[in-house]
Amino acid sequence: MKSILIVEDEPKLAALMSDYLKAEGYATHSLADGLAVMPWLRGNAADLVLLDLMLPGRDGLAVCREIREDADARISRVPIIMITARDEETDRVVGLELGADDYVCKPFSVRELVARVKVILRRPRISTRDSGLVVDAERHQATLDGKALDLTPVEFRLLATLAAAPGKVLSREKLLAQLYEDHRVVTGRTVDTHVKNLRRKLGEARPGADLLRSIYGVGYALETA
Repeated sequence: MKSILIVEDEPKLAALMSDYLKAEGYATHSLADGLAVMPWLRGNAADLVLLDLMLPGRDGLAVCREIREDADARISRVPIIMITARDEETDRVVGLELGADDYVCKPFSVRELVARVKVILRRPRISTRDSGLVVDAERHQATLDGKALDLTPVEFRLLATLAAAPGKVLSREKLLAQLYEDHRVVTGRTVDTHVKNLRRKLGEARPGADLLRSIYGVGYALETA
């Protein structure tokens, strides 16, 4: 059974999300303070975190950053959906740049939120091996030159999509269709943000190399040679 950590300081909303998720077969645990998140994750397993932006103790952006920077891959790779009352594009982009996999803006449909949880937890179907890059869909892991890549689920799907067609330029529209299977409306800048994060992580594994080629006005290609 998949376990969902709900970090939300509005008790009624937290209870509502928990009820809907439990009805879909997920186990849930709720926290109301940002300072409680890391201690809980270090002692418990979570398959996904629903993280409110405005929290007492420590705000959601700081918590998101702390999760992604944790030395334990079990924690740092956990998918994060950020929940925010702010609908400014800047706030959403900052959350994505910190490593959040998705976001929802209050007020939102809990049914839609559950659908997004299902999309993120659905494993990619593509696996490819080429020139030191290994994308293992079964284990949901990727390595470059034998070094594990610490990827979020969205970054993993992005890499898997690009690696399935090495050298081929894929448009932002095609990449968006693969990253967000619920076909909601998002901007090309969302792809750019995830590409930026993925490029940095690939560069850390293979210093001096830029494996992601940008074609202005068209899209991106993965160069594995």
